[in-house]
Order: sequence, then structure tokens, then C-alpha cells
Amino acid sequence: MPLVIALVLAAGILIGKFMAGSEKPSKVIFSKNAFSENDKLNQVISYIKSDYVDTIKEQIIVEETINEILQNLDPHSYYIPKSEYNQVNDPLEGNFEGIGIEFRIQEDTVVVVRALAGGPSEKLGIQAGDRIVKVEGEDITGETINNTRVVKLLKGPKGSKVRVSIYRDQQTELLDFKIKRDEIPLHSVEASYMVNDEVGYIKVIRFARNTHEEFMEAASDLKDRGMRALILDLRNNGGGYLNSATDIADEFLEEGELIVYTKGKSRERKEFLATTKGQLEDTEVAVLINEGSASASEIVAGALQDNDLGYIVGRRSFGKGLVQEGVQWPDGSAMRLTVARYYTPTGRSIQKPYDDGLDAYNSEAYQRYSNGELLSLDSIDFPDSLKFFTPQGKVVYGGGGIMPDYFVPIDTSSTSVYFGKLNYQGMFYYFGFDYVDRNRESLIDQFVEESFSDQFTVSPQILKEFYAYAEEKGINYDKDGARVAEGLIINRLKAAIGRNLFGSNTFFEVMNEEDDIVQKAANLLDTKKALN
Repeated sequence: MPLVIALVLAAGILIGKFMAGSEKPSKVIFSKNAFSENDKLNQVISYIKSDYVDTIKEQIIVEETINEILQNLDPHSYYIPKSEYNQVNDPLEGNFEGIGIEFRIQEDTVVVVRALAGGPSEKLGIQAGDRIVKVEGEDITGETINNTRVVKLLKGPKGSKVRVSIYRDQQTELLDFKIKRDEIPLHSVEASYMVNDEVGYIKVIRFARNTHEEFMEAASDLKDRGMRALILDLRNNGGGYLNSATDIADEFLEEGELIVYTKGKSRERKEFLATTKGQLEDTEVAVLINEGSASASEIVAGALQDNDLGYIVGRRSFGKGLVQEGVQWPDGSAMRLTVARYYTPTGRSIQKPYDDGLDAYNSEAYQRYSNGELLSLDSIDFPDSLKFFTPQGKVVYGGGGIMPDYFVPIDTSSTSVYFGKLNYQGMFYYFGFDYVDRNRESLIDQFVEESFSDQFTVSPQILKEFYAYAEEKGINYDKDGARVAEGLIINRLKAAIGRNLFGSNTFFEVMNEEDDIVQKAANLLDTKKALN
């Protein structure tokens, strides 16, 4: 019996080997005479298309292959499918095409949070609080509605039209609008206001094509109102166009001062020097950065720091010192390829290491929290090999972001786990919207934008309503947690109500009253005034 079994197995192996090798596809696809290392990728894709067990679309194979290649080069080279191109590119171009509203979905209904200034919806009289219930006659209320579907229905080419039906409080019938879509600006300057009689504040959230123009409009307005010193907030600004960053830095630097230079294997050294156009050379400046400030934000901070100008305040920036170049294919897809590194005026590269892979690279900011860096300056250790000196002898470091001149840790003494749950689950925003939606007319009668921060107070009744609202949404009330973080909770509620009532300027004006980094910058600028 063992001999019989052995013979049967041997026969099976021989038959299997004959069947598997009968067609010899590898010699047909990858013949030695036709083989070239440069053609290997195309040959592999052709082989998969012709012989893979199931039908596969070539486009999917190609796109996944390109993306995998780019991601293995560095964390910032990437492929953009045609379907995602506008979503990625619109913020950099500074505009999109649509009807010009900010909305949210509340209780299965699309609610207008704000009609954007100068947009087609505002021009037609669409207001905050309006409910969009129909688009092109189709009911869009109910559980199936989501943000993606709403955007798809309302966005469209400039000049095209869309019909919407709106429910407005105290109106017995729906209001019908035919909106002609237009180019809608995506603003880079999210807020600008006067902190006090002489110190202005500007928050820039991206470096798009129109950022410099927006920034200078805001700065000019603040100068007309008496600004002699500026807080430039670049926290959580992930960057954008290099030229927009150099243009803004140029406004503070004297002619001929080096802003940044770039260099790569196939790119010769290119220097960006300050010109004669600087309109803010006599304006004291404090630049705010944190672990979310990257790329173009770091170019601005590094240029000022390395030229011994102003104050850099906050926490160590992200550490992206790579320059991408864009290529768009005829099918509408695109890629961003790293072609150079950029260096601050002292010659330092601030790109953090990425040899351990994409996951480790993206989680590095969390590691900073784990090792205590966000809480204590003593937890940060730069090797002497990355030490550089500014013209005035100040020590600066490369190799992993911009280290601020004045470090401000995260304040954990006035927060709590309860506050964290409220904040990260969006309770302040949602309640602020709901509260304004219910009390809009009375609030507008009582307050104006200029006085809201000074005059509005979060009453005990509002606090009670907020805690009940959060409990309805699944966050159990925590008496001790509420007591410890009461100051922050009141501040966030007031800011959220202000934003829904008057916009981003009011939101940041209120928020910054409890912001340690902003207050540190304001004090530094006031100290400079006293020394002068």
C-alpha cells in the first residue's frame, strides 16, 4: 500500500508539472531578446492584463502602481486621480466654482451657515439659517443626505444654473431660487483684527496663489487702524505655493536679504532675495508656529528667524523641507514629485527624517507629545551637528522643523478629559450653530460685530443648556471635569456663538483671549514698544 500511494503521488506531480509548464507564459512575455530594465514595469502590467485569473482594469493597475512608486520615494511625492484633482488643487488656486454657501446638515436637512460675501447666493438674498430642501425639484431631506451628495448637487461649472427650494422660518411657502454658479474665492486669510490699539492679528491658513494679495489687503487695513506691530498666526498652516511664502517674507525684509534657496540633483541652486517692495519693514512682527505649521509656513518663519527679525513664538514646526513640482496628464490626473530641498538663509534644511516609513513619519507629531516635547522645552534635544548661527550669533537648528525663539507649552492645568470629549466631538460648534439658529433675531438686535467680544457673556442658563445638549448627543455630564475646565468651556461656547453670528474674525478674537501663544506674542510686542 505505501508503494502504491507513492506511485500515485509521483504521477500526480509529473502531470501537474507538465500542465503548469505547457504554455510557458514567462518566456512569451519576458523573452531575453526583448527584455529591457526600462520596460519591466510595462511588461509586468501587460502580463497581468493578459493572464491574470480575473478581469482587471488597466487604469486601476497603473494608478496604484504610480502611487506606490511615489510614496516609496518620500512622504510628499504623490499621485492625484482625476476624480480628486479639483479637491486637491482648488485650495491652492484659491477658488472653486459653485453657489457660494457654507452649510451643515442638521437633523437630516441642509442648513445654510453663511452665504459667502460677494457670491451668487448672497446676491440673491439667501441667508444664514435657510433650509435647502429641494435641488432641481428633487427632495434632499432625510437620512440619505450627506455632505458628498450636497456638494455634488450644488457645485458645478461657472455660468451653469441650479434651482433650489428653500424653507425660511416664518415663511408659509418655499422660496425658489435659480442660482447662477460662479467662481467662489477660497480665502487664505481666515481672520484679521486689532488685538489692541497698536497690535494687529492676521491668521493665514494656506499659501495659495492669491495669499500674498489677501495678506497685504488685511495688513493695509490694520495699518490704517493704527497697527504698528503684527501677530502673524501660521499655526496649523500646512503650506502651499513657495512663491506666496517668499512674497510675504519679502514684505518684512530689506532689499537683498536672502529669504530661502532651493537645490536638487537636477535643479541648480535658486535663491529668493528680498526686493524693494517691503511695505512692512518698519512693522514689528511675531510669527506663531506649532507642530502643524509646515512647508511654506516654515519658509516664512525661517526667513525671519535667520535674518534676526521679529519673534518666532509657539512650538517646533512640522519639518517639511522638500519642494514638489506638479505635472498634470491629459486625462486630468496629476502627480506631485519632490525635485529639490529648500534651505533657510543660514543654510539649514529643516526636513525631518523619513527613513522609517510613512506611518512613522506621520505619527512623529504624536511622538512629540509622548516624549513630553509639547509640555516642556527640556524634552527637546538637537545634536550639535545641526547647529547654525544667524548674523547676530543666535543659535538655530536644522533637521526637524523650526524651533521657536520663545517656546510656549500646551497648558494642561485648565483642561480635563470631559472638555476633550466636548471639543473633539464638535459639541461647541454644533451647539453654537443651534443656539444662534434659535435666537438669531434677538442676538442681532442686541449685538454688533465690533462689540460682541466685550458685551456678550455666556450665562449660567446657556451653560446648563449646553451640558444638556451634549448629554443628548451621548457625552455624559462630568461635574468635576466641567469645574476644572469651566473657563475654557465658556470661552469656546462664546467663540462658537460669535462665529455663527458674525464670522471668523469674532471667533478668533474671542478664542485668542484664552490663547497662551497669542498672549505671549502680544506681551513680547508690548515689551518691544516699552524698550523703544
